[in-house]
Amino acid sequence: MALAFVFPGQGSQAPGMGRDLAAAFPAAREVFQEVDEALKQKLSALMFEGPAEELTLTANAQPALMAHSVAVLRVLEAEGGFDLATRVALVAGHSLGEYSALTAARAFDLPTAARLLRLRGEAMQKATPPGTGAMAALLGAEPAQAEALCEAARVDPATGKAEVLQVANDNGGGQVVISGAKGAVDRAVAAAPGAGIKRAMPLPVSAPFHCALMAPAADAMAEALERADVSAPVVPVVANVSADKATDPAEIRELLVKQVTGTVRWRDCVAAMATMGCDRFAELGAGRVLTGLMKRNAPEASAVAIGNPADIEAFLKTL
Repeated sequence: MALAFVFPGQGSQAPGMGRDLAAAFPAAREVFQEVDEALKQKLSALMFEGPAEELTLTANAQPALMAHSVAVLRVLEAEGGFDLATRVALVAGHSLGEYSALTAARAFDLPTAARLLRLRGEAMQKATPPGTGAMAALLGAEPAQAEALCEAARVDPATGKAEVLQVANDNGGGQVVISGAKGAVDRAVAAAPGAGIKRAMPLPVSAPFHCALMAPAADAMAEALERADVSAPVVPVVANVSADKATDPAEIRELLVKQVTGTVRWRDCVAAMATMGCDRFAELGAGRVLTGLMKRNAPEASAVAIGNPADIEAFLKTL
């Protein structure tokens, strides 16, 4: 039985995240302190106490989620003698979670990851003027249906001009997320029932992530990643945009830049990990979103979420 670690993306943050880990384990406190120092901000206080509105800001949520995930891993290492390099076959993360996966696999050091995610969050927020972009979840949709819907809804009937609209996430289990210009997303949501899609739901997001409108953010990340130290990970990462293993630092940089405007192919990532022999998955960090998706994408596999001291104790007993 091969084990894969997966790391959650934005939306899993909540006030109180990581607080019980910090109270129980010195290794977790060290992670949160290191991130605070890297960002010159008491991000840990925001994680532990809120307010939710400030924690949800993209520039805060992204490094916070990474810090929580890495804190869980460091506690597993310190308390259980867990060695990721020998016990885990693959790592992967959903959107920003790919940075958590790379940090867990020692491709990034912790301060570098925190600063890159702060920049990524700020750059994504600045890429489009407020209110001009949107995202929507299509439930009961397959990727081909979502692509056809995007094709049909791109053109603004008032101007005859095509607007940006594309598949941002293929999460599997009939859940596809689309992203783009607000008018185009609104047209797609209105047209979804007639396209055989069970439900279309606008998402409460601050920007249209993972679409071509994020090109300025991709440029910013390309520049930052070129300057950043990236090592070969001790465990291969399955990348969002390729759904394949990556270990070469130059390729990792390129894939992380493409990820800003590209589709998060989570369904394909899970399928790839299963094909490569992984039949046990553990989600490290906040929430259990990926654990829920795993049951739809790899029903034969086992999946657990590890986010608090009780989860860590239970997981270590299975080893």
